[in-house]
Amino acid sequence: MITVLVVDDEAMTREILRDYLEADPTIEVVGEAADGETAVRQAQALGPDIILMDMQMPGMDGVAATEAIHRAHPEVCILGMSTFTSDRYVVDLLRAGASGYLVKDTRPRDLRAAIAAAVAGESVLSPAVTRHVVAGLQESMRAVQPDPALLEALTDKELQVIQLLAEGMSNREMSDVLFIAESTVKARLVRIMTKLEVRDRVQILVSAMRHGLIDLTEPQGRHAPQR
Repeated sequence: MITVLVVDDEAMTREILRDYLEADPTIEVVGEAADGETAVRQAQALGPDIILMDMQMPGMDGVAATEAIHRAHPEVCILGMSTFTSDRYVVDLLRAGASGYLVKDTRPRDLRAAIAAAVAGESVLSPAVTRHVVAGLQESMRAVQPDPALLEALTDKELQVIQLLAEGMSNREMSDVLFIAESTVKARLVRIMTKLEVRDRVQILVSAMRHGLIDLTEPQGRHAPQR
């Protein structure tokens, strides 16, 4: 059973989301919050697996609440939800520690699938927009030299996967470029998460940007081995 905390300042939206989610027998909505401050308290009290976080709320907004919850409970998945599709909102949320971002008109079945994916550590960010988001992260973070300790800890093959992930590639696309099985890609991603001390693919990107491990000037697929 996946436990969910729904955070939105509109009671009707919370009720609709609860109905959408509880149509799935594997999902339980354990609480609701109408503002960021309450969300932080509920996250502490309820320990949900995942939080659906509205962006625009009175008082503490979704980004600030995400940052506070992620700092105290990094094991909790947070998915931002908004009517906005601007890269700026996505970048702010991911920097705060979210595992993904959805627009509010997402279909119920896609919402439930996104929740399951996020809890499993998968990306809840379309590969089509990943590169744009990484570019936004790069612009919003000061330029840093690659962290020598992480360069030592990560293998060349793991650095290849990080670069291709930043270029928006799915597991299947990475397996094709690197001439390896999808299961091998997944195994490398798990090892990368462990070394970067993050819990999902999205936060791999944020951490890699913070530590200077991604170079968007690299042409797509350059890190692939030769046949």
